[in-house]
Amino acid sequence: MMTEQGRVLEQLLSGTFICQVSDEDGWRYLKNSSQAERMEQQLNILNRTLTHCADGEVFYAAYLTLGEQERKVLGNQFQETAAGLLPLVEWLLLVQQASGNDMPLTQGQAIRLPELQTQIEDTPAFKEQLQKIARYRLFNSTSMEVDGQLKQLFKKLTEIGYLLRPNPEKQIYLATGKVDYLFEVLRFIDETESLSLSEQAEQAAMQGSLL
Repeated sequence: MMTEQGRVLEQLLSGTFICQVSDEDGWRYLKNSSQAERMEQQLNILNRTLTHCADGEVFYAAYLTLGEQERKVLGNQFQETAAGLLPLVEWLLLVQQASGNDMPLTQGQAIRLPELQTQIEDTPAFKEQLQKIARYRLFNSTSMEVDGQLKQLFKKLTEIGYLLRPNPEKQIYLATGKVDYLFEVLRFIDETESLSLSEQAEQAAMQGSLL
């Protein structure tokens, strides 16, 4: 039987973002300084380091040192992230506007799909925004109806770790810490906009953040 340390290590190496919403047991494990130190030692053997964002509330693994192979992998990951930024940002804005919130979506915040659907269906501008977002390659929805478009979006966002559906019987989703990570990526790209994607990727890794 795998230990909790082994389970968390496996999650980190697979690229998972661990927060209180996505994996409370793993999050509590890493919040313990002595356990986090042991995890760091294990990661270091594999050229990884334990990294966090959102004021230490979201954990993930980043490269410890960069060689040619690491730079190649990192560059590909960063390009994939950058390619998906526009649809993700437009989705975040739509949720914020349709929900009438002053602040952007953050870890632990609940989204009630039926309520969001009603708001979008009642507002032509929101319907138009949703239709545009749903067509992006990231979501690739072929539905012409708000219901189908939203279900495809939320299915994909759950698959890639931005949302969690605690109860499959209810259409209530929770934002995970990966949403907070996304905002940090946006801030980083904004601060380094004069650099190429590969340079941004390398600088992010050298700072021990983002990827």
